[in-house]
Amino acid sequence: MKPIWIVDDDHSIRFVLEKALAREQFAVRSFASARELLGALDDGDEPQVLVSDIRMPGMSGIELLGKVKERLPGLPVIVMTAYSDLDSAVSAFQGGAFEYLPKPFDLPKAVELIRRAVDESVREEVRDSGMAEMPEMLGQAPAMQDVFRAIGRLSQSNVTVLITGESGSGKELVARALHKHSPRGSGPFVAINTAAIPKDLLESELFGHERGAFTGAQTTRRGRFEQADGGTLFLDEIGDMPFDLQTRLLRVLSDGQFYRVGGHQPLKSNVRVIAATHQNLEQRVREGVFREDLFHRLNVIRLRLPPLRERREDIPTLTRFFLAKSAKDLGVEAKRIGDEALARLVAFDFPGNVRQLENICHWLTVMAPAQLVQAKDLPPEVDGAVALPASAPQSASVAPVPAVAPVTETPPTAASDGAMPLVHTPAAPADAVPPAGAGAPNGHPMWLDDLQREARRLLESGQPDVWDTLTRQFEGQLIHTALDITRGRRIEAAQKLGIGRNTITRKIQELKLD
Repeated sequence: MKPIWIVDDDHSIRFVLEKALAREQFAVRSFASARELLGALDDGDEPQVLVSDIRMPGMSGIELLGKVKERLPGLPVIVMTAYSDLDSAVSAFQGGAFEYLPKPFDLPKAVELIRRAVDESVREEVRDSGMAEMPEMLGQAPAMQDVFRAIGRLSQSNVTVLITGESGSGKELVARALHKHSPRGSGPFVAINTAAIPKDLLESELFGHERGAFTGAQTTRRGRFEQADGGTLFLDEIGDMPFDLQTRLLRVLSDGQFYRVGGHQPLKSNVRVIAATHQNLEQRVREGVFREDLFHRLNVIRLRLPPLRERREDIPTLTRFFLAKSAKDLGVEAKRIGDEALARLVAFDFPGNVRQLENICHWLTVMAPAQLVQAKDLPPEVDGAVALPASAPQSASVAPVPAVAPVTETPPTAASDGAMPLVHTPAAPADAVPPAGAGAPNGHPMWLDDLQREARRLLESGQPDVWDTLTRQFEGQLIHTALDITRGRRIEAAQKLGIGRNTITRKIQELKLD
C-alpha cells in the first residue's frame, strides 16, 4: 500500500499525525509546504491518501487540492481547518475533498477518518482495475449466460452463424467474440453493414473491382472477402442486402469463389461468415425479398441476443461500466449513479438497447451537474419510466431452451425472428424505490401510508415510547441515506438534509450510527 501524505507548515501537527499513524502500521510521508509535495508528485511518487492543511504560506490547501485532483482525480483528500474557516471547508468539498478535519482535532477520530479514506481509496483502486479488465460483453442475466455458453461451445468451430436481435443489442460484439475465440482468432475480422452502403457500391465493397471496371475505378481494389481471407467476415443487417447481390453471396458461400467487379479471373477466399439481422428473415423469405436458399445457408447455427428489457438485472452493472468508460474517454472523474436514478433506468424499456444505455451514460458524464447522478438529471427520454417496486424479484426466470439451435426445414414461428423465445420476468434491484411523489389514490406519498400502518400497529399493541421509536427510525434512515449518497461526508450530508453540522454530528452520536 502507498503511504499517507501529510502536508502542514506546523511541525507539531505533522509529528502528532506521523506517530499516531505509525502506531496503526501506516506508512507516512510528511511535507512542510504544498510546493514540496508537488515536487514529490513530479518525481512519480503517489500517496494512498492526502491530509492537507488549508492555510499554508506560499500555496493554500485549496490551490493544492485543485492541482492534485488534476493529476489524481480519484485520490481521497482530507483537509484540515479551524472552525472559523468553514467557508474554506465548503470550497474544499466543492473541489472534491473527501472530508474535513477540524482543528484542534481528536486524535483517535482523526486516525479513524484517515483509515476510512484509505478503505475508500483501496475500494476505488479495485473497482478501477476491475473496470479496466472488464470485457465489452457483460451480463449476469440467464439469457446472456446462454449466449456466453453458446460462444464457448462454438469456440473451436468455423461454422456459419446467424445472430438475431434488435438494433443496439450488441450483435457485432457477439460476432467479434465468436471470431476472437475461434481457430481464426489470429486472422482479420472485417465488418460491413450491408444496409449502410448504397446498392451500386455494395458489390464493389464485398468483392472488389478491377481498374476501369466503372467510372472512377482508377485502381484495382480488394473487396471485403479478400481482406478477410483467413479470418472472419461479419455481414451486419444481412436482411437488407439487395436481392441480386444475394445470388453472388450464395455462390461464394457454396464454393468459396468469386469475381471482382469487371474481373474475369476467379478468386478464392478462405473466410468464415457471420451474419446478423434485426429482421424476421423467414418473413422476408415469404415476402420474396430474401432468397430461401441463402437463408438456409446462413442459418446453420442461430444465436438470439436478448434485448436489454429482457435482462434488466444487467442494467446497474452496465450503467456503472459505461459511466466509467465515458469518464475515461473524456478524461474526467467518473459519475456515480443514485438509487432513484438507477431504479428509473432499470424500469426503462430501452428501445435502443445497450447502445442507447451507453449513449445515456455518455450524456450524463457531460451534462449531469454533480458527481452523483440524481433522477432529475436523467435525459427527457427516461422521464416517463416509473421505478419498479422494491419487492420485484432479484433474478429473471428463463425457460430452458437452447441458445444455439440448428436450422430446421419448418422455421419456428413462436418468435418474430424465428428463434425460440426466452420467457423472462423483468427484475429490479433490491434497492429500487418508487419515484418521489408516487402514492396511493388519496394523494399521499406511499411511505406515509406505511408509517400510518406501523404507528397503528405499535399503538394498538401497547408499545411504549412510540413517538421516540418512530422518530429515531425516521431520523436514522434520513441520515444514513444522506451519508450513503455523500460517501460518508458529514458536512455535505448535513447540507443536503438542510441541517447544521453540529446537528448531524449530535444525531449520529445519539442514534449510534457510527
